[in-house]
Amino acid sequence: MTRQIIRLTGEDRVEFLQGLVTNDVTRAPCWAAILTPQGKYLADFLIIPDGDALLIDVAAALAPDLLRRLTMYRLRSKVTLEPVDMPVARGTGPAPEGAIADPRHPALGWRLYGAQGDDGSDWDAIRVAHCIPETGIELIPNETFILEAGFERLHGVDFRKGCYVGQEVTARMKHKTELRKGITVLGIEGAAPTGTPITADGKEVGTLGTQSGGRAIAHVRHDRLAPRMQAGEARLTPA
Repeated sequence: MTRQIIRLTGEDRVEFLQGLVTNDVTRAPCWAAILTPQGKYLADFLIIPDGDALLIDVAAALAPDLLRRLTMYRLRSKVTLEPVDMPVARGTGPAPEGAIADPRHPALGWRLYGAQGDDGSDWDAIRVAHCIPETGIELIPNETFILEAGFERLHGVDFRKGCYVGQEVTARMKHKTELRKGITVLGIEGAAPTGTPITADGKEVGTLGTQSGGRAIAHVRHDRLAPRMQAGEARLTPA
């Protein structure tokens, strides 16, 4: 788990972030994303209160672009953004003092900021069992729509908090359309690289994601699911 912590301070920190991200910052700790104006995913992160600051816990690979975007939006807001060297420990057993529960799903256990370690839990197995997307695998910048990726089910979006970047598209997908695509869990025999196209009867069904224990997360068109599908050398079935 390679993570980067961005520390957000200043008297406008809550109001500033509230107008940008998908979740209600006043209810942090929470999981949220920042979107394009067209409603497409750019980055997801955990937001953790820390005294007079907010910690943004993001995948290290996405941190430079996220920091650049937040800085661009800062304008006259009284906030300061800085990457900090802070380790993050996580586990699924008894939570140590000061740990916070992962807000996405109880199965993801706890996180402790300022401590190093991992209790060795099989995180891929946990995510597949509960259909929880991962940054860079099921969550692809400039491509993924968060409602197709399970953000509502995993408490990553708030439809009552008011405006944020990409809010109009997200709300329209929620209230005016039926989602034709989304992540789901399929049975799998064999293996194939993540991102491998899934097909059935010569038609593209979707793309393959995380795999564990004979099951896989996949982003699919629901109307094209079939009793037998394939992705490279792997064979897939509805779970």
